[in-house]
Amino acid sequence: MAYYLSNYSNQKRKKKKSNKIFIWFFVIVIITILGLGYSYYEIAYKPNVWTFNKKPEGVNIPQGTNFKGLKEILFSKGLIIHRKNFEIWAKFKKLPELIKPGHYVLNNGMNNYDLVKMFRTGNQTPVKVIFNSLNNVKSLAGVIGRQLEPDSSAIMRLLSDSAYIAKMGFNKYTLPAMFIPNTYQFYWTTTPEGFVKRMNIEYNKFWNPARKKLADSLGLNPVEVATVASIIEKESNKIDEWPVIASVYLNRLKRGWRLQADPTVIFALGDYHIHRVLNAQKKVKSPYNTYLHRGLPPGPICIPSITAIDAVLHAAKTHYLYFCAKADFSGYHAFSKTNAQHVLNALKYQKALNDRNIYR
Repeated sequence: MAYYLSNYSNQKRKKKKSNKIFIWFFVIVIITILGLGYSYYEIAYKPNVWTFNKKPEGVNIPQGTNFKGLKEILFSKGLIIHRKNFEIWAKFKKLPELIKPGHYVLNNGMNNYDLVKMFRTGNQTPVKVIFNSLNNVKSLAGVIGRQLEPDSSAIMRLLSDSAYIAKMGFNKYTLPAMFIPNTYQFYWTTTPEGFVKRMNIEYNKFWNPARKKLADSLGLNPVEVATVASIIEKESNKIDEWPVIASVYLNRLKRGWRLQADPTVIFALGDYHIHRVLNAQKKVKSPYNTYLHRGLPPGPICIPSITAIDAVLHAAKTHYLYFCAKADFSGYHAFSKTNAQHVLNALKYQKALNDRNIYR
C-alpha cells in the first residue's frame, strides 16, 4: 500500500514539474513573440521621419542613385530619426536593389514601411514647373533645367535638333511660339523629349478653335500672333496698353508698311541693355530687323506670355500708326495717327533722353 502511495506521489510531482516547465516555456514563447512583435513595430511602423516645423519635405533622388547615395540624401537633411532601423527595414525589403529615382515628399511622422515602399514603387510626387516670358529657348532650357532632373544642356541639344522640332511643325525661328508660359505639373524625372512633347500638346490645347478664329480674323496664324505678341511685350511693361500697341502693328501690317519696331533691332543685335536704338543700329543686317524688312520677322523675338498673345487677339480698334515713349518716363507711350504728330512726340522724348545723358 505504501509503495502505491509513494509511486502516486512521484507521478504527481513529475506532472507538477512538467506543468511548470510548460508554463515557463509558454511564457518565454509569449515574451519572445511580444518582443519580436515590438521590434517589428519599432522597425517598420514606429514614426521615423522628422521634418522641420512638421511641414512636408521634398527630396530629389537622381537616376542611378544607390543605397549609399539615398542614405546620404536623407541623412544629410536630418529626416531620419532612427537610421539603423531604416537601414534594417530597407535591406529586409530589398530596397538597395529597387530604388526608383524621382521627387518624393516625406511627411513628418512617416514610418519606415511607407517610406521604403514609396522609394521601391517610385510613387513620386509631381513638381510644379513654372516659366514666364523669356528672351529665347536657351533661357527656357536654363529655367527648366533648374526645375527638372535633365540639365539645360540636354534640353538645349534637343531644341537644337532641327529634324526633331520639324516633326512638331516648327523651325529654329518659330520654335519660341510653341512654349506657352504657365504653371505645369511634371514628374521630376521627365526626359527632355517628354518635356518638349508635353509642351507641344499644351500648345495645341492653347490654340483652341476660339483663339484660332480670332487669329484668322486678323489674317494671322498662331505663330504670327505670337510674333506680334513678342514685340509688344518687349515694347512696354505696361500691360494695359498692349492692346493699343498691338493695334499699331496690325494697322501697319495691313498697309504693308515696315513695322520699324526697336525691339526687333535689339534682338538682332543681341544686346538687351540698349535703351536707345540709334540710326546706325537700325541698319543691322538681320531678318529680324523690321526697319529693313517689311512684314513680320521670321519668328518671335521672345517667348511671349499668354497675356501678350491675348492682347494681340483682342487688339484695340484704332487708327494709330505711330507711337513713342512719353517724355515723362512713365513707361507709357504717346500714340498718333499722323507722322507729323509722331515727330513732335519723338522730339520730346529724344530731348528728355539727352537731358538725362542717355545716349544708348
